Amino acid sequence: MPSIRLSEVTKKYGSTRAADGLNLEVQDKEYLCILGPTGAGKTTALRMVCGLTLPSSGRIFFDEQDVTGMEVERREAVMLSQVYSLFPHMDVQQNVLFGPSIKEWSEKDCNRLARSMLEMVHLSNRAQALPHELSGGMQQRTALARALASGSKVLLLDEPLRALDARLRIELRKELRSLAKSLELTCIHVTHDQDEALVMADRIAVLRRGKVMQVGTPKEVFENPNSPFVANFVGQSNFFTGKVVSKGEWTIVEDQRGVRVPARPCDMEIGEEVVMAVKVGNTRIKSDEGFLKGTVERMLYEGSNVHVDLVLCDYLRFSVKMPNRKIGEFEVGSPAYVSWNPREALVFPIPPEGLEEELKVD
Repeated sequence: MPSIRLSEVTKKYGSTRAADGLNLEVQDKEYLCILGPTGAGKTTALRMVCGLTLPSSGRIFFDEQDVTGMEVERREAVMLSQVYSLFPHMDVQQNVLFGPSIKEWSEKDCNRLARSMLEMVHLSNRAQALPHELSGGMQQRTALARALASGSKVLLLDEPLRALDARLRIELRKELRSLAKSLELTCIHVTHDQDEALVMADRIAVLRRGKVMQVGTPKEVFENPNSPFVANFVGQSNFFTGKVVSKGEWTIVEDQRGVRVPARPCDMEIGEEVVMAVKVGNTRIKSDEGFLKGTVERMLYEGSNVHVDLVLCDYLRFSVKMPNRKIGEFEVGSPAYVSWNPREALVFPIPPEGLEEELKVD
């Protein structure tokens, strides 16, 4: 299966840059997730890899062969887009087997492949249904099965699980990744769902405004983000701005009101303006002690957890994930303390455009 490389790839639509100097490598047989907000350039990147869109500048390589101007059919890449494009006069099984039938597979091989694909997407009992007889989720699963059955070496997936209900989406995450690995495909999977990317990817590429912000394993991107934007987009974070006032076992950050919080060691100098970030899931709430004292502003029941929003020191807003077994300990208006393990609190330089602009997802 091929490796894929994008080198300084840019795509302009008038004054808009949908892709802005993309440099990205996808390894042979890798499952890469491109993660980013709406409008980040994820689908544009996928279409350029497939050959459906030509870059304004830059080059695209498959196994170091320049395919920038190569026709779609010669790239041996199949793309499952958000528009399913099923053949309306063909039933589910015929749609799935369109690629193999064009390649003149034997009837025995086609039937075996159809059974496998339809079982995988839970459509065995709808094999003879026409597209207009299917729900949107069923149409999407049919398109997914057709893409997997095409025999292409590169699988490009644009929000492939978007139209599915929550339970089926979670189930298909595991099956889709397992099948791609068993078929030894090189996969690029576009999504704006961070949970989907964290579960499915070998590596994640975070895109924003047409640029690659960070590439790494799910653990690297989640636990060691390289910017406040990535820290907040891949796992919501709480933020505290101030100056470094002490360095040692911990970095101590102090804001303009003299409030101090601890974080992991960093490379910033004493006196430098910084942003401290700690994941909402790594922030703890207690009734008697902590780094910051405040008041519970809102509580949202989420099943096994309760999402708690707090106002701290009368001006800071933090959020906490609390186990639901502690729900009786707090209510709206209750005093509370917030703390965290300083090793899980990151320190970044103040973004040049300011923290508010840095965190925007549009």
